[in-house]
Amino acid sequence: MFSKWWMGNLSIAKQAARPAALACLALSMALASGCSLLPKEEEEETIPVIQAPKLSKKPEYQVKTGTLESTARGSGRMMATVEEDLYFTDETSRRIKNMLVKTGDNVVQGQVIAELDVTELESELKQKRLQTRKDELAMIETLRNADGKSAEEIEQAKISFELEREKLNKLESTIAKASLTAPFSGTIVSVYMKKGDSVKAYDAVATIADLSQLTVAATLSADDLKKVAVGMEVRVDINALGQHKGTVQQLPNPKTNENNNNGGYPGDGQRQPDSIENYMLVKLDPFPQGVDRGRPLSVTVITNRKENAVVIPVAALRSYSGRNYVQVQEADGSKREVDVEIGQQTPTEVEILKGLTPGQKVVGR
Repeated sequence: MFSKWWMGNLSIAKQAARPAALACLALSMALASGCSLLPKEEEEETIPVIQAPKLSKKPEYQVKTGTLESTARGSGRMMATVEEDLYFTDETSRRIKNMLVKTGDNVVQGQVIAELDVTELESELKQKRLQTRKDELAMIETLRNADGKSAEEIEQAKISFELEREKLNKLESTIAKASLTAPFSGTIVSVYMKKGDSVKAYDAVATIADLSQLTVAATLSADDLKKVAVGMEVRVDINALGQHKGTVQQLPNPKTNENNNNGGYPGDGQRQPDSIENYMLVKLDPFPQGVDRGRPLSVTVITNRKENAVVIPVAALRSYSGRNYVQVQEADGSKREVDVEIGQQTPTEVEILKGLTPGQKVVGR
C-alpha cells in the first residue's frame, strides 16, 4: 500500500518537473543564441604614423667655366636697301585726283605716281601770269620815264613788282607739288591711297623699293642701341628660313624731335612715312636663298663675349648693401659666406672675377 502511494507521487513529480526542465533548456538555448543578435563591437581604429615634415633643401650649384655672352635683342623684317615712302608736301589738305599705279607695278625714275586736285589753282595761275606780264610792261614804262620820278618812287615800284612775281612763283611751286613722282626706278610694293581720298602733307601714299637688293632691318630699344656698334656679330632668325650669321652694318639715325612736324605729319589714321634709315641694318654672310621683302625676323646682337669665364647662376649670387657674396658648400656639409667680385651678367648667369674657383659648390637662395 505504501509502495503504491510512493510510486504514484514519484510519477506526479516527474510530470511536474518535465515542464521546468524544458523551460531551463529553452532559456539556456536562448542565452546561447542571444549573443549573435547583439551588434558587433567596433574595431579599434588604426591611427597612421605621422612623420615630421622634411625641411626643404636649398639647391646647390657648381662653379664652372664657360662662354659668357651679353646680348641685345630686337625684331624687324627684310627691307630693300633702297626703299622709300612717297608723300605730298603741300601743307593744304587736298583730294587725290588720279592714282596712277598699283601694288606690284614697276616704275622708272620721274614717273608720275599720283596727282592732287588743284583745278582752282591752275585757273588762278593763268590769271596770275597775265597780271604779272601786265605789271612787267608797266615796270618797263616806269623805268623809261624815270627822269620825272624820284629814286624812292622807282624803288617802290620795283618792290611791288617783285612781290607780285614772288606770288606767281609760289603758286607755280604749289601746282608742281601736286604731282608725286618716283625718286628712282623700282617696284611699287605698297599703295595706301586711292582716287578721291583726302591727303595731308607727309601722309604716305605709296612705297617704292628696289627689290634687287635686300637687307635685314631691325629695331632695338634705345637702351640696347647704346650697347651696339657697327661690326658686332649678329644672329638672325628669319621666319621659316632658320638662323643665319651677320654683322651690324649701319645704326639708325638719331631720332629728331618727334613734335617737329606736328603741323601736318601725318594725317589722322594715315601711315607715317617710313625710311630704312630708321633701322639698324645687318649684313648677312652668306645671304640666304628664297628670302623676300617684308619677311619677319628677330636679331640677337652679341655685345660682349668672354671665353673661359668663371660663372655661377644668378640664383646663387646674394647682395646686401652693396656687398656681393655667395654661400659656399664645404665638403663636411658646413656653409660659409665668401665675398665675390662680379663682372658681366646675363639673365641666367653672372661672371665671377674674384672669390671663387671652378669646381666649388655654392648654395642658391
